[in-house]
Parts: sequence; structure tokens; C-alpha cells
Amino acid sequence: MTRIQFIEFLEEFRKELKENKSEWENRTLEDFLEAMQAYTSDVQGFYDNMKMDINADEPSWENFKTILKGASIYE
Repeated sequence: MTRIQFIEFLEEFRKELKENKSEWENRTLEDFLEAMQAYTSDVQGFYDNMKMDINADEPSWENFKTILKGASIYE
């Protein structure tokens, strides 16, 4: 994923929140950041369970996208 693709993702992500806020588990910034911290700690398990050959310790735009998406629904 390129930086430009990540910017496009952010635009769609924000639009998704605006149009479907009730579907998000973490609607406040405080709740979202708490979930983001927890999901970041657990994201390698997600990659492993999904049989994705991704190392969460190697920063990438794709990793950050996955973390943001996960934080929107993580409990």
C-alpha cells in the first residue's frame, strides 16, 4: 500500500464513520484510542489466525490501516 492509497483509505474510513456511526464499537476518540492500543498489541495474532504472512513489528501503511479498521470494532 502506498501513502496515496492510505490517504484514500482514510477518506473512505472517515466517510464510513460519518454514514455508519452506529456500526462502530468505539465512537469516541477516547474509546477508539483505547481500542487501538489493545488491537495494536493483538494484531499479530490476527495476522497469524488469518494465515497472513505479515510481521506486525515491521511498520507499513497496510499495518496501520489494519490497526485503524480493527480499532473501530475491537472490544
